[in-house]
Amino acid sequence: MLQGTRTLGRLLKLRVQKTPDRYAIGWIENNEVKNLSFKEYKNTIEILASAFHKIGVTVGDKVAILAQTCKEWHLLDMATMCSRCCLVPVYPSYLPEEINYIFNHSDSSVLIVENDKQMEKVISVMKDWKNLKIVISINELSEETLKKFRNSYPYYSYKELLRIGKDELKSQPDLLENYIQNQLPEETASIIYTSGTTGEPKGAVVTQHAMTTMLLNVEVTIKGAFNSNDKTMVFLPLSHVLGRCDSLLPLVFGWQAVYAESLEKLVDNLQVVKPTVMIAVPRIFEKIYSAIMEQVNHSSLFEKQAFKYAVKVAEKYFSKIDKDLSPTASEILEYKIVSKVVFSKIYNRFGGRIRYFVSGGAPLSPEIIKFLRYANLTILEGYGLTETIAPCCLNPLSKQVPGTVGRPMGDVQFSFGPDKEILIKSEALMKEYYKNPEATAETLKDGWLYSGDIGEFTPDGYLRITDRKKDIIITSGGKNVAPQKIENLAKTKPHISHLVVVGEKKNYLTALVGIEKDRFLSLLEELDLPSDCSVVDLAQSSKVKEIIQNEINEINHDLAQFETIKKFTIVTEEFTTDNFLTPSLKIKRKVVVERYKEQIEAMYA
Repeated sequence: MLQGTRTLGRLLKLRVQKTPDRYAIGWIENNEVKNLSFKEYKNTIEILASAFHKIGVTVGDKVAILAQTCKEWHLLDMATMCSRCCLVPVYPSYLPEEINYIFNHSDSSVLIVENDKQMEKVISVMKDWKNLKIVISINELSEETLKKFRNSYPYYSYKELLRIGKDELKSQPDLLENYIQNQLPEETASIIYTSGTTGEPKGAVVTQHAMTTMLLNVEVTIKGAFNSNDKTMVFLPLSHVLGRCDSLLPLVFGWQAVYAESLEKLVDNLQVVKPTVMIAVPRIFEKIYSAIMEQVNHSSLFEKQAFKYAVKVAEKYFSKIDKDLSPTASEILEYKIVSKVVFSKIYNRFGGRIRYFVSGGAPLSPEIIKFLRYANLTILEGYGLTETIAPCCLNPLSKQVPGTVGRPMGDVQFSFGPDKEILIKSEALMKEYYKNPEATAETLKDGWLYSGDIGEFTPDGYLRITDRKKDIIITSGGKNVAPQKIENLAKTKPHISHLVVVGEKKNYLTALVGIEKDRFLSLLEELDLPSDCSVVDLAQSSKVKEIIQNEINEINHDLAQFETIKKFTIVTEEFTTDNFLTPSLKIKRKVVVERYKEQIEAMYA
């Protein structure tokens, strides 16, 4: 535990003193993991901090970074925050106008881009950036891209920074040490912009003290169950607060964080890295679940029966454990057999060493949590916001309760408003929204953060999120409907990719249903459709509509009458971060409703 002044620089120093020779970070080259020890890791941060000083990055500067997740992103992040500067993450999926807004609003003066593609995006808007003084690229930029801006701004590649930093370190060997000694806990470590589903993004100002407290809250909550022998694979966007938390956890646990090559190579990388702990968002688990179910649907009759039997055995076994009862000897034996024959194949997909998954960012369907648990894949579901610097609540290792996000972490306290809005108090909270006193006053009151989420405690003290305050649908009959609950039920259905509930001020609920061709491949013959059919062809098929209607009937079975979906429309556009999803993969409900206004009205005609 870090005593006294809490800053990331001091946390880094303490970790290097404790475990200088253990691996800190890793990355993949030619199907092999390359490593940096904590000593080498600190040295690289020191080189980058020295380079920053030499090229004119000064204390208090704001450094915006626009890049995909990679080890360089993290090293530049640490070098920035340990140099008493402020890091401003920008989602690599953002469009030029969104990047323009964040760079200007944050008063950033340094821009770090990943490659030509990201640089090309900003060349058209950077002429309006009054504070811009330096451009840095992680990968070397082409001559063609460079000639468009090099005469206007000083430019350095990552390789050049390493060279400059090594030289500077010879003449100023104590530079990083001085930064760390003089660093104050109230200094701004980062301004993290919400990816919000509505309106302009807001910049959450995070101090050194708050960022460090969040990491220490995670450490004290886990109570030694995670240790320096563990290994994570970092693949979430580092521009998202949960991915950023993942990248910083080696500082408290002393474990190694290995950076995946890309999201596309995730499955292959798992076999190379063989992580023991992995942090992900629900969409990843939903895709895993869908892929497994699709594989089962394609299997032989015998394999389907074996799978069904295995699930039945596992359900019986875990229902006893959840009730604090001991399974019988025959139940234990049966589960061991199905675990080895059926579920081990699922477990080994993740490298064969996973001890815990941690899920955050949005609610995860309890059915998916239970199913993966049968395959010995334990999911610790947690809860947090940009404003709480990621996790503030986590299911304990001793007992997970699917459908809840667990118990408060570290110094975190919860309370509830009169409308059941979740209120959070902790030293690991944002200080304010940057240059937005009105939004700050709405969100922070008397030390409590008003989360905008609706929830409750279970009798056992586990937090259950029931919906977003702004998402609650009020029907014309005055009924309050939580759409998230219904949409979560849809996530376990084999042929529904996305479901968006609609019904504000209407007398019944309807739904927009997204489908994917992959989920219907085994049925094409039965549907009288050719193998090269499109999603539009599927959406127009009466048999596909019947399949979706049956799955909606199953969803309705578990709902109160006023929550049931009366009509639906199949939409053929894929839901991506380019249209209907935020970078953290939440649905932009208002954007979807606006886009399909006509189809929605037709369901109420």
